[in-house]
Order: sequence, then C-alpha cells, then structure tokens
Amino acid sequence: MATVAAQPHFIFGLRTGVRNNLCFSDEQTVVFPSGNSCVCYDTVQRSQRFIPGSEDSLRMRALAISANRRYLAVSEECGQRATITVFDLQHEQGRKRKVLTAGDMHAQRFLCMAFSPDSKYLIGQTGGPEGTLVFWLWEKQKVLATAKTGSSSTYVTQVSFSPYNNTQMCVSGSGALKLLRYSDGALKQSAAPKVESVNVLCHAWVTEERVIAGTDAGRLLVFESGDIRREIAVAPLEQRDRQVEMKKIKDIKMGEGPRITAILPHSRGFACSLGPGIVCLFERNKDGYRRSREIRIPADPHSNELSPAPPQEVHTMCMSPAERTLAISTDRGQLYSCSLSPAEVHREEHFEFLSQSFHSKSITGVSVCIRKPLVATSSLDHSVRIWNYETKLLELCKEFQEEAHSVALHPTGLFILVGFSDKLRLMNLLIDDIRTIKEFSVRGCRECAFSHGGHMFAAVDGNVIHTYSVTSFENILSLKGHNGKVRGIEWSQDDSRLVSCGVDGAVYEWNTQTGKRESESVLKSCSYTDVAFSSDCKSILAVGSDLTLKEIQDCQVLREVPADEVGHTAVTVSPSGRVVFTGTSSGTIRAVKYPLPIQKEWIVYQAHCGPVTKMVITSDDQFLLSVSEDGCLLMWKLIDKEGRGLKSNRQIIHTEEILVTKSDLEEKTQNMLELKMRLEELQMENEYQLRLKDMNYNEEMKELSDKFTQQIESLKTVQQTMKAEMEKHAREHQETSSEAAVKHAEDLKDLEFSCSQKLVVEHERHQDLQREHQMMQEDYEKQLRAAEESTSQALEELTQISEAKLQEKTQLLLQCQEDSQQQAREFKEILRQVEEDEARKIHDLQINFEKKLHSEKETNGNLRQETDLVTQKCHSLQRQIDDRSSDVNKLKQERQKLLGLIRSLESDIEDLKRQISGHEQTSNDKDLTILSLKKKNQELEKFNFVLDCQLSELKEQMEPQQDDINEKKEHIHQLEEELVSVNKRNAQLRLSVSDLGLKLKTRDKEVHEERLKAKDLETHLQRLCSELQSCVGFLQEPSRLKESVQAIHARFVAPRDGGMKSCVDEDLQEMLRLQREYQEKTINKLKTRLARSSEEHERAYEKIMKEKGTLIAEINELRKELRSARAQVRDHTAQLVALKKSRRTAP
Repeated sequence: MATVAAQPHFIFGLRTGVRNNLCFSDEQTVVFPSGNSCVCYDTVQRSQRFIPGSEDSLRMRALAISANRRYLAVSEECGQRATITVFDLQHEQGRKRKVLTAGDMHAQRFLCMAFSPDSKYLIGQTGGPEGTLVFWLWEKQKVLATAKTGSSSTYVTQVSFSPYNNTQMCVSGSGALKLLRYSDGALKQSAAPKVESVNVLCHAWVTEERVIAGTDAGRLLVFESGDIRREIAVAPLEQRDRQVEMKKIKDIKMGEGPRITAILPHSRGFACSLGPGIVCLFERNKDGYRRSREIRIPADPHSNELSPAPPQEVHTMCMSPAERTLAISTDRGQLYSCSLSPAEVHREEHFEFLSQSFHSKSITGVSVCIRKPLVATSSLDHSVRIWNYETKLLELCKEFQEEAHSVALHPTGLFILVGFSDKLRLMNLLIDDIRTIKEFSVRGCRECAFSHGGHMFAAVDGNVIHTYSVTSFENILSLKGHNGKVRGIEWSQDDSRLVSCGVDGAVYEWNTQTGKRESESVLKSCSYTDVAFSSDCKSILAVGSDLTLKEIQDCQVLREVPADEVGHTAVTVSPSGRVVFTGTSSGTIRAVKYPLPIQKEWIVYQAHCGPVTKMVITSDDQFLLSVSEDGCLLMWKLIDKEGRGLKSNRQIIHTEEILVTKSDLEEKTQNMLELKMRLEELQMENEYQLRLKDMNYNEEMKELSDKFTQQIESLKTVQQTMKAEMEKHAREHQETSSEAAVKHAEDLKDLEFSCSQKLVVEHERHQDLQREHQMMQEDYEKQLRAAEESTSQALEELTQISEAKLQEKTQLLLQCQEDSQQQAREFKEILRQVEEDEARKIHDLQINFEKKLHSEKETNGNLRQETDLVTQKCHSLQRQIDDRSSDVNKLKQERQKLLGLIRSLESDIEDLKRQISGHEQTSNDKDLTILSLKKKNQELEKFNFVLDCQLSELKEQMEPQQDDINEKKEHIHQLEEELVSVNKRNAQLRLSVSDLGLKLKTRDKEVHEERLKAKDLETHLQRLCSELQSCVGFLQEPSRLKESVQAIHARFVAPRDGGMKSCVDEDLQEMLRLQREYQEKTINKLKTRLARSSEEHERAYEKIMKEKGTLIAEINELRKELRSARAQVRDHTAQLVALKKSRRTAP
C-alpha cells in the first residue's frame, strides 16, 4: 500500500442533473453535490466537508434534507438497483445511517425524494413511464406502502410532504398533479385534478390545503383541496409594486410564457423563478399575493462581449433556516446567493456568487507554476481560469470565442500558454486580465507544456511535437515519429529530455538539444492516454487502453501493475517519488506506491463523476489537483500515515509580484486622484452636515428637557394630592370596619338564641312523625297481604287462558300442515305438467330464480331474527314474573319504603293488564304469520324443483369439462416431452460453449507465451548484436577474436538449446495436465446437470399431479354444493316446523 495518502481538501464545481442539488444545513452551511460526493460548504469560514458517494455508484439522481436539517438523503444508481442513503449531517464525517431500497419491487432509479415534517418518514419516486411512489419508515428500513403514480401519458418529476400533515403528500409532473394520503397501511389518492394538457414543472405547499404549481407555459396555478381554484397572474415589471390579481381559471390551454422551474415557500409567502435569470418573491395579503421583490442573475463579467452567454435557468432554490439568505443553482452549474434582510432592499437587486464562478463544461487541461500558488484550468466552455489553491479563490477568468483544449503555466506564474482549435496563444497574466502576446499557427493543440526552466515550451500539432523559444518565439525543433495523435508530453527536471505518448501505442523519449529519440517503446495493442517521468527521471510511467500502469526503462517494460476492470486516463508522480497517482475512466483516483508493486495493490479514492482528464501535483508536494469531464477541480491534501503534511526536499518561496501595463497603471493613478478629490469633497460635506445635525439635536434636547421638567413638577403635585386622598380613605375604612365588627357580634348572639328554639321544636315534631310511621306501617302490612292474594289469583287465571289458546293454535297448525301437504302433492303434479310445456324457458328463468333464492334466504334470515325476538319476549315475560315475586319478597324486608313499593305494585298490576291485552294482539299477529309461512313454504317447494333442474344441468355441463381435462392432460404430457428435449439441447449447447471458452483461453495463453518468447528472443538478439559489435574491434587480433566468439557461443547458444528442450518438455506436460483437468471438470459438470435435469423433471411431474388433484377436488366441491343446495330447502322446512313447536311449548 502507498505510504502517502490523499485527503479531499476543496472542490470547485457543481454536479448538474441532480434534483434538489442545493440546500441549507444551518444558517451558514450549504450542501450540494460535486464530483462523486456531497459537499458541506461553510460560507463564513470558507471550508468544506466531504460526504463520499457509494463505491459502486453509477449516477446520483436527487438530494433531500429533513425538516430539522439533520439528515441528508442521497439517491444513487448502483448497478441494476437504486438505493437511497441517509446521512447524519451532525456527525463530522457525515455518518451513514441507513441504506433504503424498494424492497421486493425492482427500481432502477429514484428521481426525487422528500422527508416528512417530523423527519420520521421518507417518500421516493421511481423512474419510468409507470413510476411508483414508495413510502418508508426510514429509521427501521421498512416500506410501509407503495402506490403507482405514473402512466404512459404522465411522468412524475417532484414529490413533497405537506408541512402540516405527515400523512398527506403531493406528486407532480408532465400531465399530472395528485394528492395522496397514507391511511390503513396504504397510500390512497385523495384528489387528482384534470391537468393532462399541462406540464407541471414544480409545486409547493403554502397552506394546509393550498398547493401552488408552476408550468412550462409560465403560469402559477393554485390548487385547493385538490381542485384548480384560481391562477396568480404575474404582473409585468412596471407593475411589480401592485397587488397580484387572483382570477378564476377558464381555459387551461393559454398562451406561452417564461418557464417556472422552481417554487420555494416561506413564512411570508413564496418565491418562484419567472424565466431565465429572474426570481420573484410574493408576499401574502388579504386579497391574495403581492409581488414584493425581483432578483436577477447578473451577466458574467468575464463573458465574451462578442458572443455573450444566454441567461441561466434556475433549477433549485433554498432558503436559510432564519430566512435571511436565498440561494439558487442554475443549469450551467453555478451557485448564487442573495440577502433577504429588509435593510438591504433596493430597486435593482442582483444575485452574487455563493463561492466562486465554476466551469460549466468538461475541463480539458490543468497546470501549476513554481513561484506562485496558482493553478490554471481550460475548459470546453470557452474559458480559462486561474485559481489560488492556498486562499481557495478565483484570481482571474476570461472567456474566448473558441474552445480551450490545453493550458500551461509558466514557472514564474506570469505567463500562460493556451491551445485553441485554430491557434496557440502565449498570454500575459495581468492584475485583472489575460492578454495575448504572441499567436502560433498550431491548430487543435491538445497538449502543451513549459520547460522547468521556463525558456522553452512544447506544443502538440496532431502527431508532431514543436518546441519554441519563449524569448525569441522561434520554432527550435519539430519532433516527428508518432503515427497517431500525441496524447501526453512531459519535460525532464533538467529540460534535456522530453517524453511523449500517443494513440499509436508508442512512448518516445526525445533529446531536446538534437531532436533525436533516445529511447522508444512501442505496443500497438495499447493506445496510451498519459505519460510522466519518475521523480529521478530514470524511468517513464505510462497508462493506456490496456488498463495497466507500465514503468518503462531502457526501451523495455520494467514493471507493470496488473489490469483491472477500470481503465487509467491520467498519471502523475509526486516530486518526492514515494507515490504515483492515476486517474480512471470512472472518476476515481488511485494511489500506488513507488517502486510499483507486482500485484494489485493501491488505494482508491472517490473523486469525480466523470473520467479524469488531467492530474498534477504542486511543486511543494502538498496538494494533488485533479480535473474531470464533470467540470470540477478537486484539491487533495497529501499527508503521511500519521496525518501530517509531507515535507518537501526543496524550499519554495512564493512571490507576490504581478504584471501591469503602463496604460492601466496611469489610468488607475488618475482614477485614484479623482477618487481622492471626491473623498475630500465628501468629507467636507459630511462635516458640514454633522455640524448642522449637532445644532438641531442640541435645540431638540433643550426643548425636551424643558418639557420633561414641567411634566415632573406636575406629577409631583398629583402625587401629593393622591397621598392625601389615600390617608383619608384609610381612616374611613378603619371606622367602618370597627362598626361592622360590633354589629356582627350582636347578630351572632341573636342567631344562636333563635337556632336553639328551632331545635327544640324540631325534636318534638320528629317524635310525632315516628309515631305516625309506626301506625302507617301496620296498615301497609295488611294492604300488602291483600295485594298478594289478588295477584296470585290473577296469575292462575292468566295461565289457564293462555294454555287453552295454545291448544287451539296447535290444532290449527296441524290442520295447516295437512293442507300444505295436500297442496304440495297437487303442486308437484302441476310442476310435472309445466316441465313438459316450459322446458325451453328454464334456461332464461334460471338467473331470475337464483336472485329470488338469494332474497328468500334473506327473508328466512329475517324470519329467524323475528322468531328469536319472539322467544326473547317469552323469556322476558318469565323473567318479569320472577322479578315480581322477588319484588314482593323485597317489599317484606324493606318496610321503610312501603309507600313507594305499594305504588310500584299497583303500576305493575296495570302493566300486567296491558301485557295481557298485548298477548291477545300478538296471538292474532301469529295467526297472520302462520298464513304467510304457508305461502312461503309453497314457494320454497317451487325452488326445490328448480334446484333439481339445475343439478341435472350441472351434470350435463360436467361432461364437456371432463373432456377438456383429459385433453389438457394430453397437452401437458406433450409439453413434458418437449421440455425434456429442450433441456437436452440446452445441456449440449452449454457443453459446446464451455469447450469453446476453454479452447479460447488456452489459445490466448499460448499467444501470450509466444509473445513473451518473442520479446525474450528480441532482447537476446539485441545483446548478441552488441556483443558482435564489440567483437568487430578485435578483427586485427585473431586470438582475442576467437575467444570472444567462443564466449558469445557459450553464453547464447548452448544454454539456449537446453532451455528450449526443457521448455518443450514442460509445455507438453502442462498441456496434458490441462487436458486431464478439463475432462474431469466437464464430467463433473455433466453429472451435476444430469442430476438437476432429473430433479426438474420430477418437480414438473409432481406439479402436474397436483394440478390434476386440484381439478378433481373442484369437481367434488361442485357436487357437494349441489347436495348442500338440496339440503338447504329441507333444512328451511324443518326449521319452520321446529319454530312452530317451540311456540307451542313456550309458556
């Protein structure tokens, strides 16, 4: 592993294409995605904290922050599934809390997310035309509910929770705006207004029932309780201080307007983007909303005047917790902010950069200098930017008409070389501008570099490398030798050599004095992308399309780090020579220790979301700078194992001088003189104004002091009068209280005397009442005995009468049963005749009879309930009789309540009389019910006949079903045979594929071995040639010539032959061993496949048998249902008979 580690320090850039890619975590910290991480940026201390993304992340989709600003949710695409990772922002490293997935549902991406107001729940919208909304209890990683929100005509792009209700949410998109509610463990749609023709780009909750939505036609629609109620008309700029009218919507398909891409609610109203570069703030009032402020994105001061950039479109808006700052992100990857304090409101308001101006497209080049802490970057957005990696500021920026493909900083930091598509320009770095010195006719210069001494520079023109003098601008050399485009160049430390690599697979080392190649290494199968010298400039490090890192020395590959699945795109070596950094096509950075290891040993850092284009290490060995196609510049702090910064062998002193032209300096001095004159005038005016204000303030102070003295004197007189009145009131109060105390004592004596007399009178009265109570008690006992005798006689009479009536009713029931039997026999005969005449109508009447059967079942159930009520009434009567007897016993015991008990008995007697009369009425009602039951009995017999007919029809229907079952069995048997044949074919094909794969591997190994042998032979041949050249010098000395030739023969010929023979024998043995292993593996695979196919055949046979059993069970169940239908009719008749018997036996 590498002894030097890299720690992310600062990043310049914003990752676009992420939903809700900007949010506040506290009053001075914002969170935004950059590269493959989420960055927490402190706007006051200008520091950053990184939250790395997942290692297998393919793309970041959306961000969401909780209402309490503590948790951050990040949606990522990881392989074939989508995940949502929740981080704790209060933790220093952004600790990962939970990783959420869609559960059993397959989801490739989550387009948008939202936290609930209490931060307990999380919702996420999956992608695709039929998107699904997933509702999590995220702390337990539990999916509570899902709901399909998209369709073929709608596409959801935003989801949100109501800030007033955890269970209410809103989704919107193209042709859709839906309100959903979570209840009873499911997401239910509460409202869905008709907006099929409207493309809703954004929405926001402003009240508990009101949602405001913005469309691509520039309209603000107001939805209340799920219905479109009105539209907020956006006033023109001249009328922005007026109130915004609220009008009813009559036609949704209105004219086009500026796209409303973002809406943000706040305590006083809401903010929305009205077209490119404009944000408007609306405040709530009685009539609706008033357009209070308009904030614009200013034009870029560094933009090209000939072709200015189009205005930027706002993608995301966020507000600080105290609502003091508004921050936005744009489609060009820029971050802006604006203060919302009322003190700073003025007519024309503009946003300011939140940190710095970023690149909006791929960065193509990066370079550093020695004398200043500067780094230069070039980009396809036509701009060149100069950054200070110590202060973390953008020093200079300039846009051009052409795309910048390469950049190089002079070691002094005063000049810059930029390669454009049409020419190469050498420019001065002034205090506030970048101005061209000289243009060179080098088209499409993709690589350029200054020498370490700064006296020369090299530029690539296709497959030719040109070297120029910085002082005379003359073309010193033109290095030709590459057959393809040159991808990388680098100077040695002493500027005597230059190394280059190209897509033709060649790595050349050039002598910068003579222009000749000193060494070369050609590998046509590899297309190199970058090259670098080692720290001692003795070897060359190169990366290319073969996914390996190579170290080349003396025209040979000395070491090679094995390949991986990800290709290298850039390479750089630390000046200390302890570590090599490589950038990959996936955006990661690898730290490999130097000398290079043989095995795959490196440290991987999550850096960018696109391929790394260039990397460079500062001359003091403190920072690693990497750029990528994602438009981000990432600064890494290089540290050792103990976390301390690296110590550089060279002492580098940064200078502060800058270049200024004479005209600029004179103009600035003139401006300074004018400003000084203006300052003196303003000072004089301010002094005069201050004197006037002092005089006015002194006069006002005198007036106020006189006024306050008068008020103090008046208050003193009022205070004295109030004291006198208080003393007077205190005296009066003492006198009244003494009089009241005397009067109260007299009243107490009078009350005591009167109360004693009343107690004597009441005691005598109580004794009289006790005597009267004894007399009345004796009278009531006599009356109670008489009442008991009368009630017993009445009960006996009632029982006799009820028994006689029950006997009569039973006789009537027997007669009715005999009549019903006779009528049933007659009805059967009639039915037989009707069957012969109306057999054709049975099929049509079947459906009606089934409905009637259902209604009759309901009526039978009602009858059961009525019978239950009748029985309950009988039991209640018995209970009432028992209660009466218990009441009589209680009356004997409770003698103190005789009057009340006697009255209750009298009322009970009256109730009994009423019940007797009610019984007579119920007996008449029972007669009527018996007649209705007879009629229903006849109808039930009719239905019994109908059920018999249905049974016969079902039997007829079963015969074709049995035939279908037999046909299906035959078809299943055929499918089984086809399945067996298909399995055999698949097994044969798999065996052939495996054979071909093994053959291909063996052929590849043989080719690789032959190539190695060829390389060995080439090296031996070169050595032999060098030895022969040395022997040429002994041509005049035969003895020494013979000895040297014999030595060469002994060194190269004899051991080579023996080695070849041993190699051949070893190769034959290795081939036999490989063939034996291959045959054993194939036999084992065939055995396992045979066992699997037999198991699958048995499973299929068992499945067929189970299906057959289920069909037979279904047939038996149909037969049972027919039997039960017949038995139900019999049960109904039996129940009627049982009810009649129970009524007879009931008392």
